[in-house]
Amino acid sequence: MVAAGSPVYIEAGAKRSFACSLEWPGLCRVAKTEQAALLALSEYVTRYAPVVARAGVSSGAGPGHGWEVVERVPTRSGGADFGAPTRVLERDYEPVSRQEAARTAALASAAWELFDEIVAGAPDSLRKGPRGGGRDRDAIVEHVVGAEQMFAQRVGIKLAVPAPGDRAGVEANRGAILEWCRSGEPLATARPGWPPRYAARRLLWHVLDHAWEIEDRSVDGEDRRP
Repeated sequence: MVAAGSPVYIEAGAKRSFACSLEWPGLCRVAKTEQAALLALSEYVTRYAPVVARAGVSSGAGPGHGWEVVERVPTRSGGADFGAPTRVLERDYEPVSRQEAARTAALASAAWELFDEIVAGAPDSLRKGPRGGGRDRDAIVEHVVGAEQMFAQRVGIKLAVPAPGDRAGVEANRGAILEWCRSGEPLATARPGWPPRYAARRLLWHVLDHAWEIEDRSVDGEDRRP
């Protein structure tokens, strides 16, 4: 899935750094140092693999854990330190081909499928953190669904926030996002609107990060997220 030397960028904060794949949207991990973030990225390759399999896409290379850091940028508004990748790169404004747009849409659809599957198999109440914190399953789902509306707004799509349990509304919103994603067109071209590559990277990371959180906190053991 991920070939040796796959391009990544580092978004560095004062206390944490994000390592984000430029080839595989959503494959982003945060840790206290750049090297630790790159190690975490390698560890999550196997967790990202089901997304690639569901999407039916391939880079033409076998699995690997090697990375090439092609850019380092400071975080914006402390995003990395608070646990979110916030930097839009200049390369994110470059035109997106139809092939890349279709591939990204397939990965987004697969990420949502994986999220829904993990949610369906999770208990209502999730294991709490060491200080007793952490949302339960339905609260995480509500948070993810609400964030999708915000992400869509940043690319120029106006969506209603579905009521809790409104599955039809969720599917309609995701369908609208996928339609935009397949077009590869930046509906909101004026900054601070999000260009397609960054929007997809941020959206998929958010969906998958919470999917893995639910998965980890559904069983006894340690939540592997930082």
